[in-house]
Amino acid sequence: MKNILLFLTVLALIGTTVVWVRYGGGSPYPDLSTAPTLHSDSLETVVEFSEPVGNVAVNRDGRLFFTIHPESRPTGNKLLEYVRGAAVPFPSGAAQAELFDTVLGLAIDRFNRLWTIDHGNHGLRPARIVAIDLNTNEVLRHQALSADIAPAGSFLQDLQISVDGGTIVIADASFWRKSPAIIVYDVETGEARRVLESHASVSAENYVIRSQDRDMKFLGGIASLRGGIDGIALDHEWLYFGALSGSGLYRIKLSDLRNKKLPPGQLANRIERYSDKPLSDGLSVDLEGNIYITDVEHSSVFVVGEDRDLKTLIQSPDIRWPDALSFGPGGYLYVADSALPELILQSREHIEANGPYRIYRFRPGFEGVPGQ
Repeated sequence: MKNILLFLTVLALIGTTVVWVRYGGGSPYPDLSTAPTLHSDSLETVVEFSEPVGNVAVNRDGRLFFTIHPESRPTGNKLLEYVRGAAVPFPSGAAQAELFDTVLGLAIDRFNRLWTIDHGNHGLRPARIVAIDLNTNEVLRHQALSADIAPAGSFLQDLQISVDGGTIVIADASFWRKSPAIIVYDVETGEARRVLESHASVSAENYVIRSQDRDMKFLGGIASLRGGIDGIALDHEWLYFGALSGSGLYRIKLSDLRNKKLPPGQLANRIERYSDKPLSDGLSVDLEGNIYITDVEHSSVFVVGEDRDLKTLIQSPDIRWPDALSFGPGGYLYVADSALPELILQSREHIEANGPYRIYRFRPGFEGVPGQ
């Protein structure tokens, strides 16, 4: 019996060591904050909801859509529209179970089509892409992605649409598989390609995220939240991107991503490190080429202009985890606060007790985004 217990103890120690080596450790990340350009009073609460918010998208008419964060394991509606102070299931309550599994990312193109990406519970089930016409509420696309595009352990969680509406770019943060990548999706053909897998620009660096005065470590400290490419922003020419746990904001031309004949090595050589950045989740870009970056450690939004100088735009302790960004009419930039530290591996009781969850907005001083 002693030998069996000793053997099991050794196995447990080996397993713990393997998990720690692959998922644990990490160093603190430096605070890149500057004095905020805008006062925190500029931040306005738009949505207050009992369940955790995932991502947000606002169309040119001001219609606001948001997902319920899948890490909160929602059992009800997962995509909603905020209408006159109430969250209404979209496109309907009856369609929720058929269309959505673990939907998170959403974006609206120039043709007023709402696109969503669903990671299929980290690739354990089929990931899927859905498009809905906001003029008619008709479902235009409901497509499962193949396992070579969204393998087990993947996490397809953010998407952006090109200005012409012909290409969708999807970010795979790959928290568990540790093979992050960019997915390029052709809207006309429905074909998807997985590119730049595990390239340094899309991969996590060895940092521990500290948010709301706690390190994002789990399972007794042997696993740290560390993600690859997360936020992405797309203008008429460039895709801007960076890893959640990464120090760099990168960019690559959309034309290069669209070029199927470009060898992987040449594609990688066309990546440009644009600037430093905080540990971030959401990105957006305006018509003047300013890049907006959330800082998940310091409850703020940064901006990088053409001078590539990183500055804090707005900061507020009310934002627990600034997630997705979306421009709307009137020059407003919307910020989804997913409060992620309150969701991961937490009980339903804990999640409910730490509500409500919010979407904010503020005016950074620039109007709109390409494609909307």
